[in-house]
Amino acid sequence: MKPAHTGWRHLVHSTRYSLKGLKAAFRHEAAFRQELGICAVLLPLAAWIGREPVEWILLVGSCLLVLIVELLNSAIESVVDRIGPDRHELSGRAKDIGSAAVMLSLVILGLTWGLLAWQRFLI
Repeated sequence: MKPAHTGWRHLVHSTRYSLKGLKAAFRHEAAFRQELGICAVLLPLAAWIGREPVEWILLVGSCLLVLIVELLNSAIESVVDRIGPDRHELSGRAKDIGSAAVMLSLVILGLTWGLLAWQRFLI
């Protein structure tokens, strides 16, 4: 069976779905909006703190990583909530694991920004 969309048409449709997902996350997920706000403040600073291209991409990448992990966590939560409102050990575990992933991405962000800022201003 041939796929419905290939080539450029597939790219256009995929982009549309991705933008729809970003819009939904912004509209419905407070954590995503907060993390997006943090990144909006940090990203302009990346050009100032990062002296080398590798430093810059580490700073920008750590911000994007937080947003990516938050999107995945939100997707997990949506699927779990779709199943039903009943409490279940596996549902709670899935949500907790997603939350832990977000926390670890925030640790990476903090370490990256902290160490590169330290190097830029204190050494």
